[in-house]
Amino acid sequence: MPFSLLVPRRPRSFQWALLPTLGIVLLPGIAAANPAGLAANASSLAMEPLAGGTITGRIVDASGEGLPGVTVVLEGTSLGASTDATGAYSISNVPAGSYTLVTSYVGFKANRTPITVTEGGTTAVPVATLAENTTLLNEAVVIGYGSQRRQDVTGSVEQIDEKQFVKGQVTNPEQLIQGKVAGVQITTASGAPGAASDIRIRGGSSLNASNSPLIVIDGVPVDNTSLAGNSNPLSLINPNDIESITVLKDASSTAIYGSRASNGVIIVTTKRGLQGEALRVNVSTQHSLAKAADFVPVLSASEFRATVNQYGNDQQKATLGTASTDWQKEIFRTAYTTDNTVSLIGSAGKVPFRVSGGYLNQQGLLLDNSLKRYSGSVGVTPLLLDDNLRIDINIKGSVIKNNFSAQDAVNRAVYFDPTQPVYATDSKFGGFFEFTDNGNIRTLAPRNPVGLIKQREDLSTVKRSIGNIQLDYKLPFVAGLSANVNLGYDVQRSDGNLFVPGTAGSDFLRGGINREYKQGLNNTLLETYAKYNRDFGKAKLEVLGGYSWQQFQNEQYRFDDNRADGTVYVAAERTYDNQLSFTDQYNLLSYYGRANLNINDRYLVTGTLRADGSSRFSPDNRWGYFPSGAVAWRIKGEDFLKESNAISDLKIRFGVGQTGQQDIGTGSGNLYGYLPFYSLSSNLSQYPQGSNYYRTLRAEFYDLNRKWETTTTYNAGIDYGFFGGRVYGSVDVYKRDTKDLLNTVFLAALTNQTNAGTINVGSLTNKGVEVAVNVDAVKGDQLNLSLNANATFNRNELTKLTNSDSPNAVGVVVSNSAIYNFDGEPNQNAQINTVGYQEGAFYVYEQKYGADGKPLVNEFVDRNADGTVDSRDLYRYKSPRPKAILGFGVT
Repeated sequence: MPFSLLVPRRPRSFQWALLPTLGIVLLPGIAAANPAGLAANASSLAMEPLAGGTITGRIVDASGEGLPGVTVVLEGTSLGASTDATGAYSISNVPAGSYTLVTSYVGFKANRTPITVTEGGTTAVPVATLAENTTLLNEAVVIGYGSQRRQDVTGSVEQIDEKQFVKGQVTNPEQLIQGKVAGVQITTASGAPGAASDIRIRGGSSLNASNSPLIVIDGVPVDNTSLAGNSNPLSLINPNDIESITVLKDASSTAIYGSRASNGVIIVTTKRGLQGEALRVNVSTQHSLAKAADFVPVLSASEFRATVNQYGNDQQKATLGTASTDWQKEIFRTAYTTDNTVSLIGSAGKVPFRVSGGYLNQQGLLLDNSLKRYSGSVGVTPLLLDDNLRIDINIKGSVIKNNFSAQDAVNRAVYFDPTQPVYATDSKFGGFFEFTDNGNIRTLAPRNPVGLIKQREDLSTVKRSIGNIQLDYKLPFVAGLSANVNLGYDVQRSDGNLFVPGTAGSDFLRGGINREYKQGLNNTLLETYAKYNRDFGKAKLEVLGGYSWQQFQNEQYRFDDNRADGTVYVAAERTYDNQLSFTDQYNLLSYYGRANLNINDRYLVTGTLRADGSSRFSPDNRWGYFPSGAVAWRIKGEDFLKESNAISDLKIRFGVGQTGQQDIGTGSGNLYGYLPFYSLSSNLSQYPQGSNYYRTLRAEFYDLNRKWETTTTYNAGIDYGFFGGRVYGSVDVYKRDTKDLLNTVFLAALTNQTNAGTINVGSLTNKGVEVAVNVDAVKGDQLNLSLNANATFNRNELTKLTNSDSPNAVGVVVSNSAIYNFDGEPNQNAQINTVGYQEGAFYVYEQKYGADGKPLVNEFVDRNADGTVDSRDLYRYKSPRPKAILGFGVT
C-alpha cells in the first residue's frame, strides 16, 4: 500500500504528508502509530503563535530591469513568494535558521543564495541578477558525422527528443515524430500492426526512384529495400530504445550524405549510459485496447431484402438468405496490445553501458492479425587513454513473428450479402457459406469475408540486427585534431509460408495454396573521417574530411508455388545456371568534406562537398559531385539585441546545395542497367520445337548513359525565440528542383530491345513554406506544459517528362495507381503525370449532377462537346498530395 511521510526540517515548520489510501494526515511531532492523540496534538500545534523573521529582496535582469513573477522559495520548505512589477519580494514569518534561497523564472537560469534569518529580524538579500537561460540554444543537435550547438546550425534541422515524442501505443519508430516536424508527412498504409509508412520530407523529388528519406541509426545508414514477410523494416526497431530523432531537410544539412539524401535524412540516436552514473533499472509496461471507431454505412439485412424484393428480378430474389449478418462486425475485434521494456543503465568506472530487452504483442483489429516482437540492445561507450579515445559499441537485435490476415476481407465485408450466414452446415468449403451454382462455386461472386481470414494462414519470422563499433581518438600531436573510424552492419533475414486449404472458397479451383518465401539483406559499412577544430581569436573553424564504403546484398530464393496437398501448381523459375537462389549486389563509394566557420557567434558559414560513386552506373557516369553552401546571421548576438529580454533568439539562414539519387529498386535492370544482358523467359513462355519446349534468353533494355538524378535545393529560414525562450520556432521557405529524373518512359522500339526503359529524362520542382512554433506555457520544478504546432504548404509541378515534350501531350499514365471503370471498359489507371501539373494527378471523367445536387448514375460531361463521352473527355481533377500538412501537440 503506497504512502508518503514528510519529516519537517525544523520543529515549527508546518509540513504535511497526505496518505490517501489510509485517510490519515500526519503533522510534525505526531507519530504515525499514535492516531488516538491526533486531535489533541493537532489542536495544540494550531494554537501556537507564529514568530520569525522576514526576508526581502529584488530580482532584475541583465539590464537592471525588475523581473515580475519570479518564484522565490526557501529550499526544503513551503515558504516563498513571487516578485511584483518592480521585481521586489518579501517572505514573512520565517523561523530563525540558515536557508538556501532559490529564485527561478522561465527562460532564465535559477539562482541559489545562502542566507541566515534571525528571530524577529529582517534579512535584506542583495539585488539578484538572473541571466538568460541559453540551454536551448547551447544544446547539442545531431547532424551528419557529429553534432553542433543549436545556435550554430545553418541548415534546416529539427530534433525531437524523448520528452517530445508522440505518446501512446507506438509500434514503429517513425510514429514517434508523426505530426511533430514541419515538412514531414508520415502516412501509414493500414491499421495492421507494424504496417508500412510512407515518409515524405518536403514532397517527393523523384518519379521512379525512391522518395523515401535516408535513415541513419547510430551512424549506420540502413537499407530501405523491402523484405519479404515484413511490411515495415522500421518495425524491427524498439521505439523505447530511442533517445532522439533528428530530421535534416535542406541541402545544407543533407549534402554531407550526398547519395540517397535527395529526400532528406532522418538520424535516429538510441539511449546510452553516462559516465559515473549509478546503476538504474527502468521497467516500462503499457497495455492498450483498440477498437474500430466506425464502420462503412451499409444496408442491414432487412433493408437489403426489402430493396431486392422491390427492385430485383426473380433470380436475384431467389438468392436471398434468411440470416442477418453484419459482416464488418464479424471480421473486426477489440484488439489488445502489451508493450514491455526493461533496461539497465549504469557505469562501471569509465565504461558507461545500457542493456535493454523488449517484448511487444500487438493484436490487429482484423481477426487473427498479430505481431510479436522480441528485441534487445547493448550499448557500451568507454573512455580510454586519458579520455582521448572514445569507443562507442552498439548492437541491436530483434525477432518479429507476423500473422497476416487477408486484407481483402475488409472490402468484401462492405458489399457481401447481409442475408447470408457465416457458416453453412452442408458447405464443402470448410463449413463456410459460399455462393454456388448447381453445387459449383460461383467464380464471379464475392468470397465469404470470414472464410477469407479463417481459411488462410500467412506466417512469417523476420530477424534483424544492426550494430557498429565507432572509435574516436583525439590525436595527441596536434591540438584539436581527431580521427574517427566506424564499422557497421545491418543484417535482415525473413522466411514465411502462406497456406490456404483446398476446401477454401478463395482458392477452391486451384486446390489451395502452399507457398514458401525467403529473403536475406546484408548491409556492410566502413567509414572513416578526420576532424580539426581551431580557434582564431573570435573565429572558430571546424574542418572535416572522410571516406565511406557501403555494400548492399539482396539474397533471394525461388520456391515452387504448390497446391495445398504439396503438388506443384507453378514450378519455380530457375536462373540460367539452374539455381534456385541468387544474390543481387551494389556498392557505394564516397569522399566527403565539410567546413564550418563561426565568427564571434554571429556570422556562420558552412560548406560541404561529397563525391559519390555507384556501381549502378557505367564507369563514365559513375561519379556524382554534390556541393552545398550556407550562411547564417545570428542577429541576437549583435549589441543592439544582446541585452533584449523580449527577443531571446533571432537568426537568419540562407542555403543552396545539391544531392543525388540512384535508388531505383532491385533487379538486374535497375542494378546493372548500363550493361547489355539477357533474361530467361518464364516457364509459361517457351519456344516449341517438335514435341519439346525450350525457355529462351531475351535481350533486355539497357542504357549506357544512365547517371545520377540530381536535386538542387534553395532554402531561406528564420529561427526565432521570444520572452526568454518561452516562445520559439522557425519559418522556412524552400524550392527543390530535380533534373535528370530516373524516369521509365516509352521509347522507339530498337533491335532486340523492349520499348520501355529507365533513362535520365524529365524534371520537376517542389516549392513550399514551413512554419513551426513552440510555447512553454508553464515551466517549473514540478510542472511543465508545452504546446507545439507546425504547418507545411508544398506545391509540386512536373516541368519536363520526355526529350520532346509537346504542349498537347496528354502525359504518362501512372501504372498500379487508382482505377476507374466506365461503360464496360476494363479497369483503367486513374492517375497521370503531365507537364504543368502535380505528379500523379487524378485523370477521370467529370461527373454530372442533378438539380438536387446528387450525382447522376453513369452520366458524365462531354467536355470536348463532340457528342460522345469517351477517353478524350478525361481531365485532370485534383491531386492526391495534400494542400497543407498541419500538426499540433501538447506535452
